[in-house]
Formats: sequence, C-alpha cells, structure tokens
Amino acid sequence: MQYRTLGETNLQVSVLCFGGNVFGWTADEQTSFRLLDHWVAMGFNFIDTANSYSRWVPGHQGGESETIIGKWLKRTGKRQNIVLATKVGSDVGQGKRCLSRQHILQQAELSLKRLQTDYIDLYLSHYDDTDTPIEETLEAYQQLIQQGKIRYIGASNFSLERLQASLQVSEAQHLPRYVCLQPLYNLYDRQPFEGTYRDYCLKANLGVMTYYSLASGFLTGKYRTVEDARKSLRGEQVVKKYLNTRGFKILNALDQVAREAKATPAQVALAWLIRQPAVSSAIVSATNVYQLTEIMQSAQLKLAAEQMLILEQASAI
Repeated sequence: MQYRTLGETNLQVSVLCFGGNVFGWTADEQTSFRLLDHWVAMGFNFIDTANSYSRWVPGHQGGESETIIGKWLKRTGKRQNIVLATKVGSDVGQGKRCLSRQHILQQAELSLKRLQTDYIDLYLSHYDDTDTPIEETLEAYQQLIQQGKIRYIGASNFSLERLQASLQVSEAQHLPRYVCLQPLYNLYDRQPFEGTYRDYCLKANLGVMTYYSLASGFLTGKYRTVEDARKSLRGEQVVKKYLNTRGFKILNALDQVAREAKATPAQVALAWLIRQPAVSSAIVSATNVYQLTEIMQSAQLKLAAEQMLILEQASAI
C-alpha cells in the first residue's frame, strides 16, 4: 500500500480516503461495517466524515455517519490503525454555517462522543464563516489541540483568499495552522483547483484530499444518458453538470485508456487524480464491497505517460 505524508504533519495516509457520507444513508449499519472491515483489511487507513452527515436525509439530524464509525471502532478496536477526519461548520440546526468558538467546542465534544474516541486526527472547517473572526476560529482549535482532543486542522470549501488569510493569521499570532485543503477536484472539475490554488497549496506545503473524486459517479461511466442519470439519487446533478460535449469526450478517453490498461473507467479516473501535483489522497465512496474492491484497485494502477496525455487533452479546460 502506498502512503503519503499529509502536509506538514506526521500523518501517513493512504492515497485513497473513504468518504463516510454514505454511512447511515445509502449504506446501512451492517453494510457500513463490512465496508470498513474490507477497507482496513486491504491496507487503507484514511476515513473522512462530518458532523452533518447525513442531515439531508428525511428524519436524520446529522451525526449518523460518525455514530456508525464510532460503533465500528468500538467493535473492532482499530482506532490506532485509522487516520480519522471529521468536519465542523455546516448547518446542523443553527440555521447557518458557523465556525464560532462556542460552536466548535460544542460540536467537537459531540463528534468525539459519537465516534467513541478520545481524539480526532484531522478536524476540518467544513465551510468558511465570514461572520466569525479567523482568530476566534483558530483559538478554538488551539484549545482543542492543547486538550489533546484534536491533532491537526484542515479547511474545506475555502476560497484561496480566505485560506491565505487564515494561514497569515496563524503565523502572525502563533495559532494552529491548516495543514490541508479538501477541494472539489476530479478529471472533469479541474478549473476550480488547478492554477493559482494548486500552486499555493504546493508552495505552502498543504496536503490535498479531493472530494467528488469521481464527479458524483459520472466518471465511472454508468451515466451516459439522461435516463441513466435519473435512476440515481445524484442523477439530476449529473444531468445538469456533466452530460455535455466535454463530458462525453472525457468518457470516451476513459473508455480508451481503460481498454488499454485492462481497467475500468473509475479506476483510470482515480489513477489520474492521485498522480496530480499536490494531491495527497482522493476521497471515494462505495455502498457495497464489490464497488469498493473495484475502486481500491486504482491505487495500484500505473498509467503510461501517453495515457495520461490522452486524459489531459480530453479534459482540457
């Protein structure tokens, strides 16, 4: 298994990270346990969740994913084998996104309880909160670090300007520093991250863990028509965003490379992603062991330079 150092930390993470948004949503508790068992058995160690997962499901309050992971950790005793990331800052009932000191301290305790652990390896600001001073947010994280409840902090969905401002405050006031970024990035969604944002992450030695690594499933090749997409929970997003000339061009390139590499389009898309500059780990999800096994194999897939070029040209912005 290939591991990478996440930014300026001592965390060694697998090149794929299990996205826990499915736990308690499209994967029930027993299925989630099987997926996590298989994940660890195959040498992967990185798991990502959030306090808000899966609040979007009718009848859910948020915290369902963390609760399932906590039960699995207690049942297996695998806490020391896992790099565990969770997030704070989403609306979990307060009516807005929030990174205030009080909210962070309160939500950290709830996450620790649900996860049945004494510490969180990586605690991420899920969304920016421009109503709260950066200093207040970082001071709350400092308190949690001093208490041994979190080890490192990261940011997700931050603009480049706000990320830079946060790192400047950390340096000037000797406060904890974000060690990684969790951005939207995949073979189709390249523009938001590539360029100045990626250059800054490399310069600042920030780890990068990508979400929507398979573009809501589009890069698996299973959505090729509007009818295909509408059979899925995420189908409407796929129809609106990916079923277009550029999307079909990318799928054709994935098909070509997949045939040459004796792989699947999903494996090829992920193999491309984890070879991109700055990327430490790609977040992936699955709802059954078969899907997960297919995804895992991308970590071992080596694409030739010519194959990488085919994908680059097809997905050029």
